[in-house]
Amino acid sequence: MSKTISLLSALLCTFIWGTTFIAQDTGMDDIGPFTFNAVRFFVGFLAIAPLAFLYEFKKFKLEFKLDFKSFVILSSLIGLSLFLGSALQQVALLYTDVANAAFFTIFYVPMVPIIIFLFRKKTIHWSVWPSVVLCLIGGYLLTNFYDATVRLGDTLVLLGALFWSTHIIFVGIIVSKYNLPLTIGAVQTLIVAFLSFLIGIIYEEFIFENILKEIDSILYAGILSGGLAFVLQIYAQKNITPAPAAIIFSLEGVFATIAAWFLLNQILGINNLLGCFFILSGVLLSQLLPLMKKSN
Repeated sequence: MSKTISLLSALLCTFIWGTTFIAQDTGMDDIGPFTFNAVRFFVGFLAIAPLAFLYEFKKFKLEFKLDFKSFVILSSLIGLSLFLGSALQQVALLYTDVANAAFFTIFYVPMVPIIIFLFRKKTIHWSVWPSVVLCLIGGYLLTNFYDATVRLGDTLVLLGALFWSTHIIFVGIIVSKYNLPLTIGAVQTLIVAFLSFLIGIIYEEFIFENILKEIDSILYAGILSGGLAFVLQIYAQKNITPAPAAIIFSLEGVFATIAAWFLLNQILGINNLLGCFFILSGVLLSQLLPLMKKSN
C-alpha cells in the first residue's frame, strides 16, 4: 500500500512539474529568472513551513538531536542541487523553448543510475537501462527536435540535469535517514530562495510592481511546484529507489506537452504522441519487471 501511495505521489509530483514549465516560461515577461525563482521558492517555503511546524516539529527535535551534522550536510546538498538545477533551467528558458527545455531536463534519467553505479557501487536492476533508452527516445520525439539547433539554452538545461540527478540521489539518502518530508521540503525551498535572492539582487532589479504582474505564474510555480511537488517527491522516494524514481519523473515531458496542447493550443503531432508512448512504456517497464522477478 505504501509503495502504491508513493507511486501516486511521484505521478502527481511529475504532473505539477510538467505543467509548471509553462508558468516558468510565461512568468519572466517582466522579471528576471533569479527574481522569479527567489519569489517562487519563498512562496513555496511559506506554503510548507506552517505544515512542517504543525506536523513534524516534535519529531524534528528528536531526530535533529540524534544526528545534527548529517542533517545539515544533506539538507545543504539538497538545497544547493535544487538551486543549481532550477537556476540553470530558468535562465535557459530565456534562450530556448519549453519543448527543448523539457527534453534536455530528462537527461537526469540516465545520469541518476550512472552516478549511483559509479560512486555508490550499487547494483541496478537491468530493466532501468532499456527504460532509460525509451525515455530519451520519447523525450526526443516530444520536442520536434529535428528542426531545432543546439543553443546556449539547451546546454544550460543539460548542465542543470546533472544537478537534478544529484538532487534525486541526495533526497534518496536523506529520506532513508529522516522521516521528515515537510521539514526537508521547507529547508530546501528556503535555501533556494535565499541563494536566488543573493544573485538576483546583484544582477537584476527587484521591482514590486513587476513581480505582481507575474503573480499567477509565481503562485502556481511556488505553491504547487516549489512547495507541494517537492514534498511529494520526498515522500515518493521513501519507497521508490532513485533510478526508477528518475524514470517516473521523466513523465514531466509528457505532461508539459499535453499542457502546451491545452493551454497554448499547440497541436500534438504523431511524433509527439509516439514520444508520450515511449516514455510511458519506459516508466511501466522500470516498475513492472522488478515486480515480476519478485513474484517468481
